[in-house]
Amino acid sequence: MMSFWDILLLSVALAMDCFAVSIASGVAYPRPLPKGKGESPIPTTSPNPSKGGEGLTGKASPMIRLALLFGVFQAGMPLVGWLCTTWMAESIEAYDHWVAFGLLVFLGGRMIRDAFSDEEDAHHFDPSDWWTGIVLAVATSIDALAVGISFAVTGYATLSSLLMPLVVIGLGSFLLSLLGHWLGRRFGAGIRRRLKPELLGGIILIAIGVKVLVTHLCGA
Repeated sequence: MMSFWDILLLSVALAMDCFAVSIASGVAYPRPLPKGKGESPIPTTSPNPSKGGEGLTGKASPMIRLALLFGVFQAGMPLVGWLCTTWMAESIEAYDHWVAFGLLVFLGGRMIRDAFSDEEDAHHFDPSDWWTGIVLAVATSIDALAVGISFAVTGYATLSSLLMPLVVIGLGSFLLSLLGHWLGRRFGAGIRRRLKPELLGGIILIAIGVKVLVTHLCGA
């Protein structure tokens, strides 16, 4: 089983996609026009109080909603992967550490590749839309299925033992999504190029995979 610090690093790594998308959503989110430009700023209040409220609450609700979706799906996908794999864990016990190593290195390598891709920072989507949020949450959490498989082969035999990792993963994605959205709104699209969050997440995943492999080989 992984230590708490390994789980914390894993949570950060898995949250990097959510972080990057949240930055993009913050950049894309409508913001008021500067005063004195001949037009009044875009109102931050909703004409219908039941659809967003007003003031700070109205502006923050889409950000919180998207972060919640990211957190729930990032925690749920490893659970699905774990449930689908637990029944066959005994049959691969002899090489389970290689399975975990391969999965984490594969995911980490793909994240590093994505960090240097030519994908545009500007994404044409509405971050306040529920359906868009669900699609983004699924897309950014699908890799966590493989992490659930690695849990099943590294000693997480019961659902209770899996509770802490799932909570840490979900909470990490939620908090980093909030941070990413705020950074996107505050500093703009250039921050994603400078931080390269996928690169950091890929390095963390590969490091955890190597640690799992070395620990098992040395223990053997």
